Amino acid sequence: MTNWTPSSWRAKPAKHIPEDYPDTDHVAAVETTLSGYPPLVFAGEARRLKSRLADVAMGKAFLMQGGDCAESFREFHPDNLRDMFRVMMQMAVVLTYGGGKPVVKVGRIAGQFAKPRTSPIETIDGVTLPSYRGDNINSMEFSPESRTPDPERLLKAYGQSASTLNLIRAFSTGGYANLRNIHKWTLGFVGDSEQTKKYQELCDKITDAMDFMEACGVTPDSTPQMAATEYYTSHEGLLLGYEQAMTRIDSTTGRWYDTSAHMLWIGNRTRQLDGAHVEFFKGIENPIAMKCGPEMEPDDLLRLIDVLNPANEPGRLTLIARYGHERVAAELPTLARAVKKEGRHVVWSCDPMHGNTLKTDSGYKTRPFDRILAEVKNFMRVLHAEDSWPGGVHFEMTGQNVTECLGGAKAVREEDLSSRYHTHCDPRLNADQALELAFLIAEELRANRMEKPAALAG
Repeated sequence: MTNWTPSSWRAKPAKHIPEDYPDTDHVAAVETTLSGYPPLVFAGEARRLKSRLADVAMGKAFLMQGGDCAESFREFHPDNLRDMFRVMMQMAVVLTYGGGKPVVKVGRIAGQFAKPRTSPIETIDGVTLPSYRGDNINSMEFSPESRTPDPERLLKAYGQSASTLNLIRAFSTGGYANLRNIHKWTLGFVGDSEQTKKYQELCDKITDAMDFMEACGVTPDSTPQMAATEYYTSHEGLLLGYEQAMTRIDSTTGRWYDTSAHMLWIGNRTRQLDGAHVEFFKGIENPIAMKCGPEMEPDDLLRLIDVLNPANEPGRLTLIARYGHERVAAELPTLARAVKKEGRHVVWSCDPMHGNTLKTDSGYKTRPFDRILAEVKNFMRVLHAEDSWPGGVHFEMTGQNVTECLGGAKAVREEDLSSRYHTHCDPRLNADQALELAFLIAEELRANRMEKPAALAG
């Protein structure tokens, strides 16, 4: 690492970073301004998350990483943030109680703006313009002015991220996350659903247990873990100029930390071994992740692991598998086997969203919920079969009452998509579907716990 600097990525080929800013001097000026702004997160928080992820890597905890596909300026509102937070709290309660392990909660939030796109251009009615690439780059409106990349949007994204973090910290430590509030976390529009009924039954059991513990002297006042929660932020580290500007030396360790988020990940399209993103990520001390998709070969994965986690540090690297429900059972085992054989410490997580995207006849991008569930189930069973821990799930969801993914207990149909299709990019699970996913994962974790003692007894 003696030759690494936060800017050394600039000497490498960089994919999916916009090159069509009209004024590169303006971009450089904005990045200089950002480099003088306060950090959004702190090195000590990132180290604490890495410690929690080390427990996940060792099979002692479970990672739940979820949030918006792409944050937007238009939908930024405290009510939306609160609703997303409380759905994740519901999911965490289900997973903790059902899975019997602590849940590490990481949001796709406070920085998840930019998105890689399949094509750099979009054509509508014979007019061709740059594709929408996220609110920190350009705007969704289909006009030359809106689709022209604007570096000032980076400053607005920083400001929104800071406000989001401020509110999330208040929710997680200011009393809202107190377990005594678990009955209050249900959203009104899913209050009569089958998943909510199951959740309320679970809450009753937890409340009874807390009443017993309180009688024994264990209360939220005496046990901080019952009154607050740890909640971390993450996003895809796509715009490396922004990430470089937010990278600072930690005064206590003398090491470089990207202070834009606690955790960052490399996308499936930008994980080239000789590319700019791998070069940047290898030098920051944050816990990091990398998407692993179809056609990835075991030797290529091991080389990337050696570069990104040369010390084989548990908690440093999360591998996010994103194959699609039909391919995960065929392609993931060879990677899991190679990682296990070489003794690499990684967190295995499942992204069941991106490999299951399709377009309907009416032109809507969507994701069938049954395929999402199938990929999670196959992922977990593959990892268990390879004697590895299926340590997490990485999903796109919202607390809003959307109809973007087909199916689920309330059976969203193709004709329903147009009624509440609000995403700025890819389709997201709504609250009811997200809770249903949590119950499925909890059932799989519980089933594995029941099988292991029987196997040991035999």
